[in-house]
Amino acid sequence: MQKEDIYSEIKNLAPQIAYFSMEIGLRVDLPTYSGGLGVLAGDTIKAAADHELPYVAVTLLYREGYFRQHLEENGQQIEHPVNWNPSNLLIELDLITVEVEIGGRTVALRPWLYFVEGCSGGRVPVFFLDSDLPQNHKDDRKLTAQLYGGDKRYRLSQEIILGIGGLRLLSMLERRMILNFHLNEGHAALLTLELLQRYRRNIEETWDPDQVWDYDRVRQHCVFTTHTPVPAGHDRFDYGLVEELLGSYIPIDVLKRFAGDDDLNLTTLALNLSRHTNAVSKCHRDVSTLMFPGYTIKAVTNGVHSPSWTNKEFSQLFDRYLPDWRRDNFLLRNAIMIPDEELFAAHQSAKKRLLKYISETNSVELDPEILTIGFARRATPYKRATLLFSKPDRLRHITEHYGPLQLVLAGKAHPHDEPGKKLIRDIFTAREQLKDLIKIVYLENYDMELGKLITGGVDLWLNTPTRPLEASGTSGMKAAHNGVPNFSVLDGWWIEGWIENKTGWAIGPLPTGPTVDEKSSRLDADDLYNKLEKNIIPTYYHKRSDWIEIMRQAISFNASFFNTYRMLMEYYMNIYSFDPPVRTALTHRHDH
Repeated sequence: MQKEDIYSEIKNLAPQIAYFSMEIGLRVDLPTYSGGLGVLAGDTIKAAADHELPYVAVTLLYREGYFRQHLEENGQQIEHPVNWNPSNLLIELDLITVEVEIGGRTVALRPWLYFVEGCSGGRVPVFFLDSDLPQNHKDDRKLTAQLYGGDKRYRLSQEIILGIGGLRLLSMLERRMILNFHLNEGHAALLTLELLQRYRRNIEETWDPDQVWDYDRVRQHCVFTTHTPVPAGHDRFDYGLVEELLGSYIPIDVLKRFAGDDDLNLTTLALNLSRHTNAVSKCHRDVSTLMFPGYTIKAVTNGVHSPSWTNKEFSQLFDRYLPDWRRDNFLLRNAIMIPDEELFAAHQSAKKRLLKYISETNSVELDPEILTIGFARRATPYKRATLLFSKPDRLRHITEHYGPLQLVLAGKAHPHDEPGKKLIRDIFTAREQLKDLIKIVYLENYDMELGKLITGGVDLWLNTPTRPLEASGTSGMKAAHNGVPNFSVLDGWWIEGWIENKTGWAIGPLPTGPTVDEKSSRLDADDLYNKLEKNIIPTYYHKRSDWIEIMRQAISFNASFFNTYRMLMEYYMNIYSFDPPVRTALTHRHDH
């Protein structure tokens, strides 16, 4: 496509939903994501393209990516910048420049464009904002270099670029109706301030300073998804820093009215200036309602993009038995009809591909006939990656008396998360202690491609978060799409997807149980070991037809529901819908 045609296409966009996210994961060679939040954003956009929904998305272009992970022999994580060339994948819109003021300097932003192509021919444009332009100050050129890098000043600068710069970009590109600005996490909350400026009334219209700011009109157009029940996950900034970076852009007393008296809380700002707020599972809704009393918070449980996360073996199987499953993911419920031998053969083929990768990259030979447990998550303490190794003698006893196990793990720790890095080192220590009996492999540089290989290639998916800190989780949904049962703590999405001995197994007490502490962690570990001994290992080795039935039900019950097709339907019905209808929109170019 010629650039002239591209400019013409984006000028004629008619999006109704503008999706703003600090990170978006679309493909493995586009390193603009770190983990679950970004991959969910990418899956949402892919589903919108599949169904030709009127979406447009905005994020930042990270020239250094997140990081490439290298693990030393003792498990020490070393981070390396990602080397990639945006022009190999994205279209530079060199005729468009957006400007924002940060710290008293004008920062020019160049958008890059990527079209997400859907399975039915739909296209969703994704804009990546880039500050690495020669006219910018040398420090400002680096503002979009790293995802989740730098200090508070760096983070707030990026959020100014995303929210304020992103909205200015859209107002330059289109004059059609945007009914909803979807704030994917609080990182995008400064978008609401740009809308306040956009809808600001002249004092002569009201003769009331408080009526100058049209808060209700802003609320009409904003919806907000909160993703984390961890207080540290909600960005807060000192008002002194806010004044330093934003200057007189908006009065601090206006900010304090909606973002908190003590500091600028982006979650509070988004809650107060959004029409609807949703959590990402029913359990997370309940936790968020306690965290933010007085706000109505709905639940839209996350899903994954089925075509992206179903491996080639199961894709071919579904093509034979469930035609059109890519577009209508609900058809996966009919996986209940797939014959045992074909289902297990597809799984074993995927498993052998994973084991071949492990052999080639780690020089470790795993046995395709041995029960293989997978665990691949961000390495951070609340994920409790070492719970399985908390009683090594018990684990040794299980493998000696009930049946052999082999373990495949992966996951990055944030560069500044020292406890998370220690978790990886502890797993390497456990690997050494158990090496005579259990083969344990920790794969480095976990990304979307490796994630797909692991979730589709292991026999059992393990998840051990600290309750109630798993907002949703999506890795287990990906496993279910490939017939891999879940073995998980009852938190996040698994409370909704769990049917004991049917779709997998629970670890620990029912959701009404207490928040995890040291005592309950021991109880969780005991339950994990007991179920391995009495349920999981005997079923895998001695009741193969029962195991295959659990695989089939994981697809029929879990994959058919926990997908972005269902998720987007819920967004349209419960979050994007208007009551009463709203017809106001950005219909003019705003000059700055």
